Amino acid sequence: MPADGPWGWAGPLLVTAFAGFLRFWQLGTPRGYIFDEVYYAKDAWSLWRHGVELDATGTGPAFVVHPPLGKWLIAVGEGLFGNTEVGWRVAGAMAGTLSVLVLARAARRLTRSTLLGCVAGLLLACDGLEFVQSRTSMLDIFLMAFVLGAFACLLVDRDQARARLARIDADGARPRPPNGAGPHLGLRWWRMAAGLCLGAGLATKWSSAYYLVGFGLLAFAWDVGARRTAGVRRPFTAALHRDLPPLAGALAALPAAVYLLAWSGWFATSNGWDRHWAEGRSGAFAYVPAALRSWWHYHAEILHFHTTLTAGHPYQSHPIGWLLLVRPVLYFFTSPKYGEQGCGSGAGCVREVIALGTPAIWWTSIAALVATLWLWVAHRDWRAAAVLTGATAGILPWFRDDLHHRTMFLFYALPALPFLVLALTLAVGLVLGPADAVPRRRWCGAAAAAAYVVLVVVNFFGLLPILGATVIPYTSWHARMWFGTWI
Repeated sequence: MPADGPWGWAGPLLVTAFAGFLRFWQLGTPRGYIFDEVYYAKDAWSLWRHGVELDATGTGPAFVVHPPLGKWLIAVGEGLFGNTEVGWRVAGAMAGTLSVLVLARAARRLTRSTLLGCVAGLLLACDGLEFVQSRTSMLDIFLMAFVLGAFACLLVDRDQARARLARIDADGARPRPPNGAGPHLGLRWWRMAAGLCLGAGLATKWSSAYYLVGFGLLAFAWDVGARRTAGVRRPFTAALHRDLPPLAGALAALPAAVYLLAWSGWFATSNGWDRHWAEGRSGAFAYVPAALRSWWHYHAEILHFHTTLTAGHPYQSHPIGWLLLVRPVLYFFTSPKYGEQGCGSGAGCVREVIALGTPAIWWTSIAALVATLWLWVAHRDWRAAAVLTGATAGILPWFRDDLHHRTMFLFYALPALPFLVLALTLAVGLVLGPADAVPRRRWCGAAAAAAYVVLVVVNFFGLLPILGATVIPYTSWHARMWFGTWI
């Protein structure tokens, strides 16, 4: 790790403070519910008051199609600040802000560079989609935060496991014969923390399951590589014997327990949806407690909803266009006339919140992902493999044939965003060049990297009025609508 002392924390914290200012400033604007806040903020308030989601009357059960943890986080904000705009948005703003810190530190560990860590944090802080989702009471920002937290924990675990094997080898305790399985590594707390994060993600949205699979395979591959480096002749077999059982406990059993625990409110109350469905019913699984059978039936209904959701929406989009930002999602729109809401234009004004990523990030991430793939294929760079795992787990599963006709939106790609940023960060590192390069090479690389970061910042602030519901003249708004599909 870089030997830069306090700067290793001070730099990421400064970037995080910048991100926090942007996300918390005028958090209550716009007023009222915007887009899907009408569902999640109300469900969260019901959870806070009753322990379960109820219908609009507050007396009957409501059918909800996402697990409750993300809504519980929103509910905590409402409990602290009331059933107000700030109340139902503050938890998301906190999650979006802390994600910048986690990403900056994770990128520092990944690249062994505090500078590149700060670059990664700044890029995430200046992404329009992350900014909007941080200020909107929806679930995707929590899912992104939990996935990113799991990835950061796995990075620490990787370093610690290799350091432990190196210490054992230095002490002369390398297993004999050399084809042995190698030593046990004991309890791996950071891997267990990753499991908690993935379980929390699963208890927020089911799409976290893709990361459970992807990160599980990634962690096992790291175990195989660590034992190969330690001198084990058959590292794959050794990892199967030594590492797979505890890995399954950390990244399978532990997330399952967290997921079940997140439904405590539904089990504890008597008026949740399908809460009494199994009571009095016989069948092959009659020996299973009725509450668990009812819970399972509820999940079957949720699965049916997700796999048959084909209702058209004016802002839906196919995953093939997500990185290109073909169709952003409009969350809020009003058209103040001259003299209304501070509008000073005779042609009228616009106030808008549009869930749109910063083009300078999303468009260039395509080239960065190609460069990352080259790093992995040509140089067997483990960092590239890690980044590609996170990016593909967040986007590729949405191309499944059974989801071809499902209604999907750009913000579904939000959990993949930190990995797009990490791909860009690796690319910036390539542009900067190695530390021992000639000064001219380093200066040119630094100039190009700085120009790109400045471009991202300028691009973000140029779009900020349509991300944060600022009243702007109609002509200024139209100038920011670069494509007809953005309107």
